[in-house]
Amino acid sequence: MAIRLLWLKQSFPKRFNMPSNERMASTLQPKPFKVLVLGGSYGGLSAALNLQDLCGGRPPRCASEPPDTSKFGKIPVDITVVDEKDGYYHLISSPLALASKEYAAKAWTKFTDIPGLKNLRMIQGSVQKVTASKKHATIIESLTNSPLTLDYDFLVAATGLRRVWPVVPQAKSRESYLSEASEHIDAVSKATDGVVVIGGGAVGIEMAGELKVMMPEQRVTLIHSRDKLCSSEPLPDDFKERCLIALKESGVETILSQRVLETEASQAEDGTPGWNLHLSDGSKIRAGHVIHAVSKSIPTTTYLDESALDKEGYVKVTPRMNFPPESPNSQYHFAVGDLTKWTGIKRCGAAMHMGQYAAQNIHQLMLEQVQGVEPKFTELDAIPPMMAIAVGKQAVAHFPPDGTSFGEELMEVCFGSDLAFSMCWNHLQLSEDPAPSL
Repeated sequence: MAIRLLWLKQSFPKRFNMPSNERMASTLQPKPFKVLVLGGSYGGLSAALNLQDLCGGRPPRCASEPPDTSKFGKIPVDITVVDEKDGYYHLISSPLALASKEYAAKAWTKFTDIPGLKNLRMIQGSVQKVTASKKHATIIESLTNSPLTLDYDFLVAATGLRRVWPVVPQAKSRESYLSEASEHIDAVSKATDGVVVIGGGAVGIEMAGELKVMMPEQRVTLIHSRDKLCSSEPLPDDFKERCLIALKESGVETILSQRVLETEASQAEDGTPGWNLHLSDGSKIRAGHVIHAVSKSIPTTTYLDESALDKEGYVKVTPRMNFPPESPNSQYHFAVGDLTKWTGIKRCGAAMHMGQYAAQNIHQLMLEQVQGVEPKFTELDAIPPMMAIAVGKQAVAHFPPDGTSFGEELMEVCFGSDLAFSMCWNHLQLSEDPAPSL
């Protein structure tokens, strides 16, 4: 009898508790998988919510052609999401959020106020260290400023890139963010000598365009050191030239092929504070306010082992979104979004797509452990360079194989009326109450 019981115990999947009485079939309960998601933006929330769907026996919400997993039933799972902020911030709307106080209030929603996240455990804090070999992470909780160690079965790294102000707000709470945005908007609106935006990448173009739309009476000038806008992006010249045309049509003045050598604080004759900008051709222009839209974004991956990273700090993911094979326990570790080393231009759509793929592959590994099902993994194809930019009241886009397109109708298609806030919010189904937790 003892030998038979030993055989029975060994024959059960490892995630099941061994019952101690004869009601074996009715008392077996699988232990919940612990999934830790680092980052509560597009990629992280996509991974968490799509996995929640799959473990609940439902199709993953972000999949255009969702796999039929209903036959596998439900899998108990505890999903924890860690983020430095206290809410979901629509990152790509920063140019509008920093030009309109009304829109700024919409762009940041506290996690506690989002119906779709009720079944997720949300922790505000920063990641100090991930020990992949032991599958645990150390978090510094914002409220207590004390360390918290979290064990996990699967981890998704989605903390993105570190971007500087005013490319993105630096605040960690909604209240601080609204104050930060309000001060910026007031400073721009009161700049009697106009506003200069330094940097002609996507962020600089959109910032200049949104300022001109929201404050049409304000003089806005964009200065870029190269002869074409978006010069660092692997996109065709017709896209870059159309961005320039659209920017001029919106009323923004442009200075190309000139580098700003010095930004000198000075007062006008009437005592109004401002700045003198010295350019590389020897000329000088005056501005009431200067916005620096030039910076190199840095991956927020210092908490990961170097074996998972390339020399610039990006995670060397496989097509399944796993850490590279040389990293410990790589099959249980995933990375999605901007911190990944992958083809294409960093975009929120790609981040959500990666999150969905990570969720599907984690679910397959769970099924293998619980039900012995042979996993069928989803692999991400190479992403070609593509981009859509909101320039004033129109959009300019390049999507293979169609090429470059532009116009006000395209603006509605790509961004709607709120710089794609509603599109991303609805794609993640953040307004929908989740199904009852398992």
